[in-house]
Amino acid sequence: MKQRWLPVGVLTGALFATNVIARWVVLLFGGRDDTFTTRIGVVALVTVAVVMAVAAFWRARPQPMSRVVGDLALGAAGGCLLSVLISPLLVGATPLRDGVDFFINQIVYFLVVAVGGATFGILVVMALGQDYKSQSWKRYEQQVRAKPRRVVRR
Repeated sequence: MKQRWLPVGVLTGALFATNVIARWVVLLFGGRDDTFTTRIGVVALVTVAVVMAVAAFWRARPQPMSRVVGDLALGAAGGCLLSVLISPLLVGATPLRDGVDFFINQIVYFLVVAVGGATFGILVVMALGQDYKSQSWKRYEQQVRAKPRRVVRR
């Protein structure tokens, strides 16, 4: 059970930590400068994409794709919910302070970037031939091409 859910929890925690750090940087150093705040937001979203790509690359090698997609989806959904609902509370704001449309946009942007990063990571693994299915086909090919055992006559 631990082997199954620990990576999902670590992914969720990493996505949540990325968002909390970005919010703290904006709170401490942002002031009234909108361009700085926007840059930090973009950096946070790029970091989310990179974390998802690395997680997809790491998870897609030893496991079937159905399990990888499920784990990544759960991690991204958990990270999104924590980032949107809990992160604002940690910096002294409320989740709906800027309105419902901003709240929904945060969810959409987070999930789009997470899906994009995960897709990129999975495609890189497939292109390198290191995913679960490619490795099984490689083992099958090696087994078929192997010379048959020689029968020894006595």
